[in-house]
Amino acid sequence: MRNRLFAILFMSCIVFGVFAEDSIPRIIRHMQDNVTVVQDSAITKLMLDKQSGKERKQVEVQGYRVQVFSSNHQQTAKTEAFRIQKLIDDSGLETEIYVQYNPPFWKVRLGNFRTLEEAQLFKEEVIGKLPELQGNTYPVRDKITVME
Repeated sequence: MRNRLFAILFMSCIVFGVFAEDSIPRIIRHMQDNVTVVQDSAITKLMLDKQSGKERKQVEVQGYRVQVFSSNHQQTAKTEAFRIQKLIDDSGLETEIYVQYNPPFWKVRLGNFRTLEEAQLFKEEVIGKLPELQGNTYPVRDKITVME
């Protein structure tokens, strides 16, 4: 019984493998000539460091983030925080987004900046892309995550 089950499983894998290999060239033929890979710059840095043999680790240090939302309104704050997160995701801004709940406040903060000047520059970029957030957008001191 055990051998029969193994044989069925083995044959199924072979048949699936043949059909899977056969369909891959057809899929590739239907693709366009250009492929664009979009990835965070941190991934590229990690890959280069791995190739060079350097090990990097994430550490928390004192720095800055750009706060774009803060509210303690019980009925709407959480929903609004996640709406703003999606708005930022869809805007094309390349940044880390942190939705935080520190009772009683929901906050949305962006980025990991070592200096106030970096945070100020990014604040201007945020306001340029999302002017509706202008009234609530400013740099704040925070623990940030960086690679070292």
